[in-house]
Amino acid sequence: MSVIDRTARVTPARPRKPRSTLRTVVWAGIVALFALSLYGIEIRWDRLLDLPQNLVRYAGLMFVPPDVSALGKAVSATIESVQMAWFGTVLGIVVSFPLSFLAAANIGPLWLRWPLRVVFAVIRAVPEVVIAILILSVTGLTAFTGALAIAIGSVGTLGKWGYEAIEGAEKGPIDAARAAGGSTAQIVRWGLWTDVAPEVFAFWLYRFEINVRASAILGLIGAGGIGSMLVDNVQYRQWGAVGMLLIVVVVITVIIDQISGRVRRRIIDGHWGRSAARGATRRGRSAARGVTRSGRQGKV
Repeated sequence: MSVIDRTARVTPARPRKPRSTLRTVVWAGIVALFALSLYGIEIRWDRLLDLPQNLVRYAGLMFVPPDVSALGKAVSATIESVQMAWFGTVLGIVVSFPLSFLAAANIGPLWLRWPLRVVFAVIRAVPEVVIAILILSVTGLTAFTGALAIAIGSVGTLGKWGYEAIEGAEKGPIDAARAAGGSTAQIVRWGLWTDVAPEVFAFWLYRFEINVRASAILGLIGAGGIGSMLVDNVQYRQWGAVGMLLIVVVVITVIIDQISGRVRRRIIDGHWGRSAARGATRRGRSAARGVTRSGRQGKV
C-alpha cells in the first residue's frame, strides 16, 4: 500500500461536540424566573377562563353600537394626546441631540460621557407615569404635565440611540474631514452628521410613535387626552362612548404609524439608499469639500 492510499484511508478526527452546560443553565434560569413570576402575581385561573366570555360581553356593550354623539369629544381628546406626544418628542430631541454627541466615545471626553450615559440609563429606568407623578406638584394635572413627562422619558431613549449611532458611524468621512484640516465642529458637521443623520431621523420618528401610545397612558392619572376621557367614561359605565373613543384612537394611531413608517423608510432607503462603497466615498468627498468651504469662508 502506498503512502497516498494510507493517507486517503485515514479517518479524519471528529470535531468535539460543543458543551451546552452554560446554555442549559441559562434556559433553566429563565424557566425558573417564569415559574416564580406566575407564583408571585397570584393568577386566578378561574377568572382567566371567564376572560373570553367577558371580552365578548364588553365588546358588545362598546361597539353594538358605539355612541356616535361622543365622536367629537373622542377626536378632540385624541388630538390632545397627539399634541402632547409631539411637544414631548420635540423637546426631548432638543435636549438629547447635543448630549448624544457628548456621550459618544468618538466625540466626548471620558469624564463627561460616562455620567451622561448613567443619566440616560436612570431616565430609561423610570416609566413616564412615575415621572408625571413626580412633577405633578409643580405643574398640576394638565396636559403640560404629560408632555413634560414624555419629553424627559424621550431624553433617556433618544440619548442612548443617538450616541450608539454616532459611535457606529463610518470612519472614512471623519478621516477625510480631519485630513482636510477641519476643527472638531467641522468634523462633526461634515464628517459625522452626514453619515448618522438618516438613522437619527428614523429614531426620532419611531420615538414619536411610542410617545403617542404613552400619552394615552399618562391620561389615566389626569394628564389630559385619551386617558382622561377613558377613565371618566369607564367610571360612569358609558360603554358606548368608550367604544367610540377606542375606534378613534385605533384609526388615528394606524394613520400615524403608516405615515411615520413611510417617512422612515424613505429616509433610510430612499434619498440615502445608495451602496455602502459609493455612499462612503461621496460622504468623504463632501466632508472634505465642506471643511474646505468652511475654512475659506472663515478666512474671508
